[in-house]
Amino acid sequence: MSSEQKKPQKIIPIKADSQEKTVSFFEAHKKIYPRSISGRFMSWRWAMVWLTQLIFYGLPWLDWGQRQMVLFDLGARRFYLFGYVLYPQDFIYLTGLLIVSALSLFLFTAVAGRLWCGFTCPQTVYTEIFMWIEHKVEGDRSARIRLDQGGWTLEKIWRKTLKQFLWIALALWTGFTFVGYFVPIRELGGELLALQGGWQIFWVLFYGFATYGNAGYMREQVCKYMCPYARFQSAMFDKDTLVVSYDAKRGENRGPRKKDVDYKAQGLGDCIDCKLCVQVCPVGIDIRDGLQYECIGCGLCVDACNNVMDNMHYPRGLIRLTTQNAVSQGWTGAQIWRRIARPRVLIYTMILVGLTSAMVFSMAVREPLKVDVIRDRASLARIVAGGKLENVYRLQVMNATEQAQTYSVAVKGLEGIAMAEGTTVDVDSAQTRGVAVRVQIPYGTAEPGSHPIEFEITAQSGKGHVLEKSVFLVPR
Repeated sequence: MSSEQKKPQKIIPIKADSQEKTVSFFEAHKKIYPRSISGRFMSWRWAMVWLTQLIFYGLPWLDWGQRQMVLFDLGARRFYLFGYVLYPQDFIYLTGLLIVSALSLFLFTAVAGRLWCGFTCPQTVYTEIFMWIEHKVEGDRSARIRLDQGGWTLEKIWRKTLKQFLWIALALWTGFTFVGYFVPIRELGGELLALQGGWQIFWVLFYGFATYGNAGYMREQVCKYMCPYARFQSAMFDKDTLVVSYDAKRGENRGPRKKDVDYKAQGLGDCIDCKLCVQVCPVGIDIRDGLQYECIGCGLCVDACNNVMDNMHYPRGLIRLTTQNAVSQGWTGAQIWRRIARPRVLIYTMILVGLTSAMVFSMAVREPLKVDVIRDRASLARIVAGGKLENVYRLQVMNATEQAQTYSVAVKGLEGIAMAEGTTVDVDSAQTRGVAVRVQIPYGTAEPGSHPIEFEITAQSGKGHVLEKSVFLVPR
């Protein structure tokens, strides 16, 4: 999307004081050319890029035993997560994970603003990678501007073509990796090479196109207009939240000057109005205008400003990560950190630690066996040979381990109750098997009505023990 392209605008003429004014309801998009910068925050951004992408691209290729370590097999309705096999009945863990993620977002936002947006959001990470490719192929900010504004020379054609090729290759590999979390990635690779698997090809292309469009062209527009977090983040901020801030008291009045002059005698502040903080910003805002919802808290303007302060031999921190109270009241670092541990943050932390601990404990003690008991509705009760009263049930036994298991089935709850036959059930690894069982009591030993009973299913290997309640019907 070129910065020079002008889009149609909705123009409404307004008459006021005998003059006609034009109000535009739409502003044409202008391409942002971020300048490369080095510094502490940039180093942290790249550290998170490496960490997140090593996990994302590498995890599907790791094996756990005879299967993929992390696989969300929607077709078989099983999720394989390291040594765990999760079924749809384990949906509670997904609910818990979403709650923990939301609370983590609230906590991190209350402490330090948009940390997620600036360092680990996929939109941020892939935009950084795509911009790095653009920088390596087309050059730094000034070179890219000249290239876009110039005519279509041979150099421009080959540079643009190479950039597009690398972008598309990265986007398709990202789509392939993403689908590899839902389809075994080695099988997926073979199917794609053989041009088989229509839905798999569709989702690889779809996710690849989304990555290509969002990281290559839409970039800051996703953060500004599409992401809902930018809209409600202010509700989670307060004056003790760490945010990227410009110290106006120290910086104003801004203006250019020479190093060897007494700029304070000229009524100038520390800001030399170099606009590097604007040029390095990936969303194109001026942090000197105050906190804005578009700011993703990446801190690149801090790195740029600190480099300028070093060159001018001024103290660092004209733009810094701090709180509004600290800027207005001149707090020290110790005072800032004391205010960070405020009741709101402590409550978020306690709830988050509690929920996370509960989830970890629940997973640790989770039984790798699930059983559903369903009564046979075709025959509520019947008298069989030997003077026995019989009820029929269907047991749905789910083996959530990676090994084949043999389960013993017993029943209790009434005098003389016993299994008629089939006291063991064999189930393959990570499989479900349904089996019909017959439960009998001596006729006349129980009053007419519904009597509670329990099925006891135990793995002979010791990996699983479940008690499942049901009822035994005695007719009148």
